[in-house]
Amino acid sequence: MIFGRVKPLDAILATAQKKSLHRSLGAIQLTLLGVGAIIGTGIFVLTSEAAQKAGPGMMISFVIAGAVCVVAALCYSEIASMLPVSGSAYTYTYAVMGELLAWMVGWALVLEYAVAASAVSVGWSGYFVGQIKGWFGIDLPVALISGPYVPGGIINLPAVVIALLITGLLMLGTTESARVNAVLVAIKVTALTAFVILALPVMQMDHFEPFAPQGWYGSGGAGIVGAAASIFFAYVGFDAVSTAAEETKNPQRNVPIGLIGSLAICTVFYMLVAAGAIGSPLGSQPVTSALGEWLAPGSAELGARCSTLMAAGQEPLACSKEALAHVLREIGYLNVGNLIGLAAFLALPSVILVMLFGQTRIFFVMSRDGLLPEKLSSIHPKWKTPHVITMITGLAVTFTAAFLPVGKLADIANAGTLFAFMMVAIAVMLLRKRDPNRVRPFRTPALWLVGPLTVIGCVALYFALPFDAKIVLPLWGGIGLALYFAYGYRKSHVGRGIIEVHEADIDVPPQPVPPMPGAPTPGGKQA
Repeated sequence: MIFGRVKPLDAILATAQKKSLHRSLGAIQLTLLGVGAIIGTGIFVLTSEAAQKAGPGMMISFVIAGAVCVVAALCYSEIASMLPVSGSAYTYTYAVMGELLAWMVGWALVLEYAVAASAVSVGWSGYFVGQIKGWFGIDLPVALISGPYVPGGIINLPAVVIALLITGLLMLGTTESARVNAVLVAIKVTALTAFVILALPVMQMDHFEPFAPQGWYGSGGAGIVGAAASIFFAYVGFDAVSTAAEETKNPQRNVPIGLIGSLAICTVFYMLVAAGAIGSPLGSQPVTSALGEWLAPGSAELGARCSTLMAAGQEPLACSKEALAHVLREIGYLNVGNLIGLAAFLALPSVILVMLFGQTRIFFVMSRDGLLPEKLSSIHPKWKTPHVITMITGLAVTFTAAFLPVGKLADIANAGTLFAFMMVAIAVMLLRKRDPNRVRPFRTPALWLVGPLTVIGCVALYFALPFDAKIVLPLWGGIGLALYFAYGYRKSHVGRGIIEVHEADIDVPPQPVPPMPGAPTPGGKQA
């Protein structure tokens, strides 16, 4: 039975204790890790996307997306405190619902992390171009800073360069320490704080009308709910806290604090930033065609309209690739706007690194479980990193960043993320029913309500995405199923009776030996 291929929980926990990573992270460091992963392209760039979809109504969009993340975080907190091991939603699903669904979750996480890294690369490119223009007055040619979705665009060269640089750093073994991450988080939080302090006092309340120009639901992913589906990307990253569970002191207490704390801090910032952007002289009304028709974000029509408006000396918020810096420049704080852009320019590469690191490690664990060729999990003899997977991932990220707009990339990443979050909520509910007596250091309050709300919220946001983003997930899933049945089903370690778990030992490829009948396994069970 495919659904019977489950990693025993006791084996996972025993192996984690036996081979666990050094536990050095506390609640504050975990919260900073979460804030560092969350604050990125979502708020620095996708404010423009939200403005085009919902206008001032994006305030409600932030609330909706944040609410879905809160209930998802509560589910994550319970299962992450029970299973303080690497692998995130992939490992949780493997332990509760079996190999096939674990494969699908892992495959969706690959889509989430890789495409998100591409989106952040494109977001960084916009701020890079703004910095070059703001400080040096140099306008880079459109052909080299935009893909074909913009008239005259060919390739987003800055996005290509940053994606390749981060890939190279990961292959060489350069990962960010908690101290470096704390500095980058401080830069981002300081930038957002400065924006709020300068933008809110000059807010013009008449710019909040009409509040919802596209209503709650509009065509092509427009409207408040459609914007929430895109804005969801601004919160993605809090689940990265759970992947650090093995390196956390007292994870049963600190993982839930890190998850919910980082989400709460970012939600407060996002609401204040959104209010400042809406009330600025730019306003946040969607850009329309010359005939008054709404234009979809990332479309060639919107790109052409923005080019026309910019040639006439206008650059609406929805047209900006560096939304927050652009708002401050319009208010009159030219140098501060440039500094906000500089903060994003310096800090966003750390988000690319976190996303790429998370994706390669998910692929790495799947490879060592036998679901992908074990050659992919080979470790470089000098660099001590999974260089093969890192290189493959980096090239894929670079390609998509070169030719696709940030909004479409964010929506595609959201599709994979929403699926993974939904599966975690289902896993928590199933585990409560199947194993009610297992120790739960953190219990999700009112799970009978929070669990279904997570599932409903994820499904609702998924169906609010644009059609091309929605269709990517089933197509990607179909490719994943074909690969699984062609290779993973036959080569799976669990399917072959090898139940030792190797997530913790990230630097040494496994050399498992099938247990002899009756012999004790690392989990303390009889084979």
